[in-house]
Amino acid sequence: MPGTGERAYVYAKACGIIGKSFVGKRIPQLVSVGRLSELDRLVFPGNFHDLPERELLVDLERRILGRSVKQILTIVNVYKKPPELLIRLLRAYEYADLKSALIALAGGERAAPARTPLERFGTVHFEAYPDLKAMLKGTEFGFLLKDPPRAAGAGGPVPGNSAVPDGETDSIRMQTMLDRHYYTALWKSLFKLPKHDREGIGNILEEEISLRNVVWALRLRTYYRIEAEDVKEHLVIIEKGKGKSLAKDALDSLELPLDTWEAWGKWRRAELLNRGSPGEPWAADPRYFQNAASARLYRMARLYFRRRPASVDTPACFIKLKQYEEDLLTSMAEGLSLGIPSREVFSLLELEV
Repeated sequence: MPGTGERAYVYAKACGIIGKSFVGKRIPQLVSVGRLSELDRLVFPGNFHDLPERELLVDLERRILGRSVKQILTIVNVYKKPPELLIRLLRAYEYADLKSALIALAGGERAAPARTPLERFGTVHFEAYPDLKAMLKGTEFGFLLKDPPRAAGAGGPVPGNSAVPDGETDSIRMQTMLDRHYYTALWKSLFKLPKHDREGIGNILEEEISLRNVVWALRLRTYYRIEAEDVKEHLVIIEKGKGKSLAKDALDSLELPLDTWEAWGKWRRAELLNRGSPGEPWAADPRYFQNAASARLYRMARLYFRRRPASVDTPACFIKLKQYEEDLLTSMAEGLSLGIPSREVFSLLELEV
């Protein structure tokens, strides 16, 4: 377990970084931004780039991501032996990069997609792309090599590239496999910590997995027209204990019609759903629910970040806050590039300023 000196330094360092981040009291500063170039100057006052807006969007998103990861690594690297939970939280970026690589392979792309270096914490050999077997050698992702190999548009298997998603069905299956693996490993790492070290992040992860299941269920039913019964096999089934499943809210939602608001009134997560207008057609909106869920998790991370400074809750919540800031700034950049006013972006994200 981390020593007293490491814990104290992590708290001080994390507070310093969060104080300069666009969370909490600094978020309202984003409302006045009207152009992408203004956002760049606000976020990177000493390192903004004078580029055409089309080029600036990609460049700015890359720098936002890079800064988040660099700051997270700054905190995790304080520990001589970081708690596994923190490493698992950091590796969310590796899972995202692996998904991108699998999609690129499915599309027959020979050039590797961009990836996020995680220093000593990375495990996937992305430099071996497009050889999936070599990419995954010695990692915990060997399960991706067990299914028959396929690539988009191929008439047969592609040697050395098993489990590459082929079309929407394979893409959904691949995402399910990786998400289930990620959250199961993350949940197990939580309980390797003493109880006093994981109270806050434990509550956050419980909420996150539950809400993630609901979002996935709504998306599969709404966008892919997958039958409710078939959605079950795509959920992350984790038992909390005493017969309670973190998939229960999602499973309960499968029994409700997507176009009848009255049917959802007594559902436990109803307050996170979009509201309809009297007399007008209504349908559950997965994107609205996802944004509302994200806002709730952000508020929880802010609450627990300073509650117990000496616990692992602090660096874990720090990682969650930096990832939220990254998502917020990226959403702002994409909205501005489309001509959407900042305040409207905030409204879409279910943020009050």
